[in-house]
Amino acid sequence: MSLELSPLAFPGIEMKRPVIISGPCSAETEEQVMDTATQLSKKGIKIFRAGIWKPRTKPGGFEGIGVQGLPWLQRVKSELGMLTATEVATPKHVEAALGAGVDILWIGARTVANPFAMQELADSLRGADVPVLVKNPVNPDLELWIGGLERINGAGIKRLGVIHRGFSSYDKRLYRNLPMWHIPIELHRRYPNLPIFGDPSHIGGARELVAPLCQQAMDLGFDGLIIESHCNPDCAWSDAAQQVTPDILDYILNLLVIRETNQSTENLNELRK
Repeated sequence: MSLELSPLAFPGIEMKRPVIISGPCSAETEEQVMDTATQLSKKGIKIFRAGIWKPRTKPGGFEGIGVQGLPWLQRVKSELGMLTATEVATPKHVEAALGAGVDILWIGARTVANPFAMQELADSLRGADVPVLVKNPVNPDLELWIGGLERINGAGIKRLGVIHRGFSSYDKRLYRNLPMWHIPIELHRRYPNLPIFGDPSHIGGARELVAPLCQQAMDLGFDGLIIESHCNPDCAWSDAAQQVTPDILDYILNLLVIRETNQSTENLNELRK
């Protein structure tokens, strides 16, 4: 099944590699959101991400501030002129996020692994005109990833992109989630017009790995990066180890070497070796 895609355009954003989406793992307080967003805006970041609802592995952890955080994203948008993005995992999340004017939605890896959940999200998105980014499922299953895209696209969402956040593994060594770069490369071979964002925060799980993973994503021709940034990462309520300050983010982005990449199948196959 082919995907019926429209260009993934964000209002007011130049779609030049790399398109950057950044902000904290979780929206914690209004002060934290505004402080982080203000610092990022001063660094030229135009798309602010923050988790409103957080799926946690075990109960008892911080599971997100919930709908009370949506007005904070509205402040970011109205006062700083940034676009906003958040994760949705249920139809209620979709309804609340769209009602609050969130500009970009993404679907997390755990949700993408469940076809029933993906179909429910697709049904709730029917009739909406919003860009949706679909993360890879937690397990290395390209067909499951494509199936999730097909469900969302079948609901009429044409402004689609994907986020490569790596794949879970019991044997954790260097990375929190194994990159397995050949999987997004194969996805690109099949759907060359589908934009791919790299997620170095979740692949690496450690802030010292963010910079090299960003460069790897650029070397493989990815279109953008979604990077977790926090005004005080050591005190973050979730995923503290993988978040960077806006200053460090700016430093990393200034170090990136953006090469002109030939997006042909032959070139991608060379990169895959």
